[in-house]
Order: sequence, then structure tokens, then C-alpha cells
Amino acid sequence: MLTFFSDSHHAHAPQYEFFRGERVPCFETPARAEFVKTRLTERGHVLRTPHADSRAVLAKVHTARYLAFLEHAWRDWVALEAGNEQRQPFPSVWPVRTLRSDVEPVNFTARLGLYSMDNGSPLSAGTWQAAKAGADAAASAAALLGSDSERAVFCCSRPPGHHAGPDFMGGYCFLNNAGVAAQALRDGGAARVAVLDVDYHHGNGTQSIFYGRADVLFISLHGDPMTEYPFYLGHADETGEGEGAGFNLNLPLPAGCTVPRWFEALETACTRIAGYRADALVVSLGLDTFAEDPISKFALRPDDFIRLGERLGKLGLPTVFVLEGGYAAAELGTNAVNVIEGFEGR
Repeated sequence: MLTFFSDSHHAHAPQYEFFRGERVPCFETPARAEFVKTRLTERGHVLRTPHADSRAVLAKVHTARYLAFLEHAWRDWVALEAGNEQRQPFPSVWPVRTLRSDVEPVNFTARLGLYSMDNGSPLSAGTWQAAKAGADAAASAAALLGSDSERAVFCCSRPPGHHAGPDFMGGYCFLNNAGVAAQALRDGGAARVAVLDVDYHHGNGTQSIFYGRADVLFISLHGDPMTEYPFYLGHADETGEGEGAGFNLNLPLPAGCTVPRWFEALETACTRIAGYRADALVVSLGLDTFAEDPISKFALRPDDFIRLGERLGKLGLPTVFVLEGGYAAAELGTNAVNVIEGFEGR
């Protein structure tokens, strides 16, 4: 399968994050994409550099002030105080409930909190460069599908994107690559696009972007938000609003659920996609459903990812795969390639 890969992903390389109250090395590292790239190359898949500029599509997926903040965040942080280039900024205040979010503060830390859903997305000098390259990959993939030159394209990009909403970052995510791919497909002539999120964690950002729209169906199967991140979105009663009523389907599953139960949920999702009569499919390919993932609690094994790819292939839709989570880095390449080759009918 043709794959878009950019070395720019290396530019996003924060050194640490906070996990359960401890300062720890980042789970989301450049090694993740490199393991996938190595396995793709070994299996003979073609890698290309993204060619599309995603800025016009990004403006339809994210708000202008959020994009402006993110593009200049590191510059603004470094300008604040001598030595900041050696420090990672983290938010410490958020505009919850009755606090105002319509006014952008001047204070950098306050602005960082305004545009963050958590403190789990550490910035580094090249965050914008890496995230923009991922969005460019998604737009490039959509362009190839729109021209009928490819049946499916894989975006081997990082950082991931599905937790990034219209005006916020979170969960290692800054720009919503799946949202960019879906919007680019719509702009390219697809009347209806389905987005299927199979990451362990609910794609809250993608849901937020399309929740009021009927032209993009969003489906997510994920750990139950009663106990699993992102906690505050992903419940089964969230079905869309306004024109989007009925076009959002969440399939929350208990932590530790069995493989058969997971595939039952996948079948429900695929049946819904087929009934929607989508013209194209975007898959948020989170691979943290792997049994040995260090921060997730599902039980899929490598062969199960082949089965996942086979089932998605049976939908018969032009498909963009976008790499999301998956933090058992050494196994990530095998699991990603298994999905792709299952889809292609290995």
C-alpha cells in the first residue's frame, strides 16, 4: 500500500510527560513511526513524502486562533524567559464551567490552558512542523483517493491527531489528521465520508469536529469513558446534534474486554458504515488495542490486526488509514502492517 511518511515527525520530540503523578519519558516518541516505517519497507510497501499543503483544509477543521497559537507557541514560549528553550511548557489552569473561553488571554500559560484539554501534550521546538507534516499527509492521501489513482493510502505520521478538537490539543494530539482527511475527501467530491476510530481511546476531537454534520459519519469503538481516558466524551448516548443527529455512534467497551466482544463491536460499526452508503472511509488506526500496550487494556494479538484489515477491506471503500495511538513501539510496525496487508487480502 502506498504510504505517506515525512522525516519531519522527528521534529516533535519532547523529553518527558506526567503519568499518574510521575515525571516519565514520553510514551509518544519518534521511535514509534520509525518502527512502522522499517516494517513497511521490509514488506515492500512504497513510501512517499506528502505533497499537499493542508492549510486550507485545516482552516475548516480547526479555528483560526487555535491554529495561530499552535504555529507560534514554541516561539512565544522561548521569548518569555531566558532558558525556556531547555524547558517544556505545561498548562496549569483551564477555563472550566463558568470561566470564560471566548477571550484569549495575553499570558502564555493561560493561553496554553485555553487550548489544552489536559497536560498530556508536551510541546517541543518542532511540534508545529511535525503536526503540520501529518496533516499534509492526510490531505495528500485524500487527494490520491479523490483522483481514483489509489484504492487505499496509509499515513505513517506522528504525533497522532484524534484527540485534537476544533480549538484544543490533548492526548499527544495537536492537529486532527483524520478530520483533515475526511474534510479533504468532502472537498474533493465525496458526498458522504465515514470515519472509523479503532484506537483504545475515544476520538473525542474527531467527534467534536463533526458532531453537527450529516456528511461525515463518526464511529468509535473504545474503552468505556467511565474508567478510561478521555473520560468526558465517548458515551453511547452521544449520537449527534442538529443536522448531525444520528450520525455519531460510540461503542464503549469495558477495559479488559475479550477479543470476540471487540470484533462484535467492529461488526456493528461496519454494518452502520455500509448502511450509510459512504463514498470513502477514514480509519483512525490506533494500535493500542494490542494486548501488551503499556497504557491500554484490550487484548488483541498480531493476527487479530490481520482480521481487522480483512473486515475493513470487505467494505469495498476507498480508504485512508491514519496512524493514531499504540505505545508498544517495537510491535507497532508489525501490527500496522498486519492491518494493511489484511486489508489488501494477504
